[in-house]
Amino acid sequence: MHIQDTHWSTASALASGGGTVSAAAGNGRGDGPRTTPLRVDAQRNLEHVLRAAREVFGELGYGAPMEDVARRARVGVGTVYRRFPSKDVLVRRIAEEETSRLTDQARAALGQEDEPWSALSRFLRTSVASGAGRLLPPQVLRVGVPEEVGGGAGAEEARVPQQRTQSGPGELRLVSEERELVAAVGDDTGAAALLEVVGRLVDRARAAGELRPDVSVSDVLLVIATAAPSLPDAAQQAAASSRLLDILLEGLRSRR
Repeated sequence: MHIQDTHWSTASALASGGGTVSAAAGNGRGDGPRTTPLRVDAQRNLEHVLRAAREVFGELGYGAPMEDVARRARVGVGTVYRRFPSKDVLVRRIAEEETSRLTDQARAALGQEDEPWSALSRFLRTSVASGAGRLLPPQVLRVGVPEEVGGGAGAEEARVPQQRTQSGPGELRLVSEERELVAAVGDDTGAAALLEVVGRLVDRARAAGELRPDVSVSDVLLVIATAAPSLPDAAQQAAASSRLLDILLEGLRSRR
């Protein structure tokens, strides 16, 4: 899915909650504007819409229709469109908020855990428990699937993922996968910040020999996105997430 940025500047201003809602005094004299209770209602509706959007998109993905968001928020779909002129604007708002939350969690893990593996695993557990991984923007979940370029030797070569290169005796380093990810998110500064701080977690754990050398930033983000299943029972969901993450962490860890 590609999030469209058309008219984003205008739309984001409308969606940010800026501006005031005012009306003429109700005494018929028209003696100047005053703030009406509608402003409080509008703020409450915005909060309901955002909460509903996180739930709906978290359960069904960003392909879910706006009507589902409105139904979950218990407002008319027109109310949703008054605050978010297009679905793309709402998707971007939710993705930005969840990306910022993941970035804060990664920074906290870096700052509060001295051991590289403890920092990485703490970040993963916190992020999975928060459910933010289900709402990551699609452009940061890039898994290297090489395109087929026709038959023959070229096709065979294209199927081999070029993830590692020999840089010295017994030393493996990743080809600049992090830089490719940053390029993919373009001018999305929030996503770039997330990639940078998760990259530091990955680099530290890899340098300490605790992370498999072929594990990349995109692998870590993929773990966050897939280890938080959406189940109807909260206790069951928490147990399933914890169990799945335990298994995935074992797969990430070096077997030295």
